Amino acid sequence: MAQCHGKFKAFKNSRWLVFVCAMWIQSFAGIGYLFGSISPVIKSTMGYTQRELAILGVAKDWGDAIGFVAGYLSEILPSWGLLVIGAVLNFLGYGLLWLIVSQKIAALPLWVLCIAIYVGTNGETFFNTAALISCVQNFPKSRGPVVGILKGYAGLSGAIITQIYAMFNSPNEASLLFMIAVGPSMVVIALMFIVRPVGGHRQVRPGDKAGFTFTYSVCLVLAAYLLGVLILEDLFDLSQTLITLLAAILVVFLVLPIIIPIILSFFSEPKPLLQESLIDVQREDEGNKSENEVIFSEVEDEKASDVDSLPSSERQKRISQLQAKLFQAAADGAVRVKRRKGPHRGENFTLMQALIKADFWLIFVSLLLAAGSGLTVIDNLGQIVLSLGYTDTSIYVSMISIWNFLGRVGGGYFSEIIVRDYAYPRPVVMAVVQVIMAVGLFYYAVGLPGQIYVSTVLIGLGYGAHWAILPAAASELFGLKSFGALYNFLTMANPAGSLIFSEVIASGIYDYYAEKQATLRHQNPSSMLLKPLGDDDDLSCEGTICYSITFGILSALCIVAAGLSMIVVYRTRRVYTQLYGNPNN
Repeated sequence: MAQCHGKFKAFKNSRWLVFVCAMWIQSFAGIGYLFGSISPVIKSTMGYTQRELAILGVAKDWGDAIGFVAGYLSEILPSWGLLVIGAVLNFLGYGLLWLIVSQKIAALPLWVLCIAIYVGTNGETFFNTAALISCVQNFPKSRGPVVGILKGYAGLSGAIITQIYAMFNSPNEASLLFMIAVGPSMVVIALMFIVRPVGGHRQVRPGDKAGFTFTYSVCLVLAAYLLGVLILEDLFDLSQTLITLLAAILVVFLVLPIIIPIILSFFSEPKPLLQESLIDVQREDEGNKSENEVIFSEVEDEKASDVDSLPSSERQKRISQLQAKLFQAAADGAVRVKRRKGPHRGENFTLMQALIKADFWLIFVSLLLAAGSGLTVIDNLGQIVLSLGYTDTSIYVSMISIWNFLGRVGGGYFSEIIVRDYAYPRPVVMAVVQVIMAVGLFYYAVGLPGQIYVSTVLIGLGYGAHWAILPAAASELFGLKSFGALYNFLTMANPAGSLIFSEVIASGIYDYYAEKQATLRHQNPSSMLLKPLGDDDDLSCEGTICYSITFGILSALCIVAAGLSMIVVYRTRRVYTQLYGNPNN
């Protein structure tokens, strides 16, 4: 009985249980990606123009990215406190939006809806902050895979919620807003006391690698399954019974990763006490790093220029000898250790210290251009699909969510290979995915065959990869001490880009061609619309021209973003060599 109690306690405090529960929270946390599904019903019910709808979308984007409060509170409140605040904001914001759109209450001005969607979506920043901080602290040596998987599930949440919503077969399209208000809040409240830091450094197991491999396998199967379901729904008229069965299978795939903490806690042998104590000593040494980091920095000034070209074992031996000499000299007073003003790359920065670093702003502007372009496409996807003559926008919104998910998972996986096996800076992968996004945007701009499908795949993959690469790179370059504040500041680049690209460029071009087409229809004698063009007419644009110019502009901006990312790569190469070793050996 005592042994069983011990195993259950180990299961309750397992970092893998925390990770799995964080995955479940993230599966319902990416509510902002459903804007493409809810925007058509908001536009038709409220009688908005495309520009007014874009303003609402920008308010949603700012709510998704303004995480200053979440980042600050993460240093004060426990994880469950952040999750409670996020659940309340989500419920209040989207609950009010549902009441307005479903006409349960009288219609309110646009600014009220903007506040409601801002508040509701801002809850997502609390979900993300709690999940990421807890899991990055629990898996400090696996940041890329952990961040990629968590952000991947957030990107897939649009498709997950859409499929679960289809189970209910509601004739009222506004009821999706009700599900967005209630569903994520219920999941978060149920799991809020599990997702927390649990001393993951003391839970290192040989089976961790197998656990990540299994999780990646589940991710790929889940994405393939959802894509297959979407294809079936697009090609065939499925019965409600079959739709419910497919959604139930989806839930099984979501629950499947719980196998990992169960096996590790109940069926694996505990670590020997000696190994546990060695890990504790290692952590104590890391905790005292700040006392010695100034002396270690002297190594870079004193070592010979040919040390970096030596084989790995010989290089480490030479550096260790030099460190020992510096320690002894400092102890004897023979040398005066210089004090530095502020941290160097790879050390712990506060937000204010990071704000005066060029690397930080290069990453911010690169993210603004590329991720802002991707978000513009996602926010306007419903109108893009309708302009091409398709009627079911939810299928394409779900498709881009799937590719977004695969981009995040793949971005975390491949960027980890790049930094660990080759010691290249992680932003080099960000430059590659920005070029991929540029190709997808250009493909749509020139109107090639299958443009909506090709563009959805490439833009979804590229956009998603940003949110696996960015948090890991930020933690490597600027440390984990203020990770919440740093990450939430960088995410502000997303809505900043969307504000310019969506509200000004995309909506302005769309409304211009919509008005032009409406005028031509009214002037055409054969048209059924012979009345004068009025202010209350629902302006809609049809054809590739509605967004082709916008896509061309965004493609060029992604190329510029890739150039900025490569500058970061050049500036930070030495940091990654120090962190992960010399790739030439």
